[in-house]
Amino acid sequence: MKNSPEEKKSALFWGFLFGILFGFFLHKGGATKYDVILGQLLLTDFTVVKIMLSAVVTGMIGIYIMKAFGWVELHPKSATLGSSVIGGLVFGIGFATLGYCPGTIAGAVGNGYLDASIGGIAGIIIGAGLYAVLFPRLQSGFMQKANIGDITLPRLLKVNEWIVIIPVCALIILLLRWLEIRGL
Repeated sequence: MKNSPEEKKSALFWGFLFGILFGFFLHKGGATKYDVILGQLLLTDFTVVKIMLSAVVTGMIGIYIMKAFGWVELHPKSATLGSSVIGGLVFGIGFATLGYCPGTIAGAVGNGYLDASIGGIAGIIIGAGLYAVLFPRLQSGFMQKANIGDITLPRLLKVNEWIVIIPVCALIILLLRWLEIRGL
């Protein structure tokens, strides 16, 4: 089913608005600061973990509520070990080199941080370019290693999604509380 031009514009508008809100909250949470990212990598500051786990809980509950109301349809992508390894390496190299992930680098560029603006944009362009050049070879080879399909945990366990969502959210909330109690 094809979307009308109005529906496409609406989707772009909402995506843009939520992207700005995401960046704003990353900034307010401190995740666009190099020192916070470095502290996370050194396991001395868990601000980024707390932000991301909070986002996972909010997103998991939100997306499945929207699914229950019929507002969204989920179409999980097929996963492979090979593509995960390549994606992890690219992400890790960029993170280790500059100290930002894709979301935090966008927020840091928005804050006007020079390292993110110059190094980050250059890294994104170089990384995307290399991926585009290498993709045809990787797609038919290494990226297809250990293809597990579009399986999700509820499908794997053959249970209703909420049987997985509720305990996972509870465990994440307990972990977040533990981090707060420990002062991490």
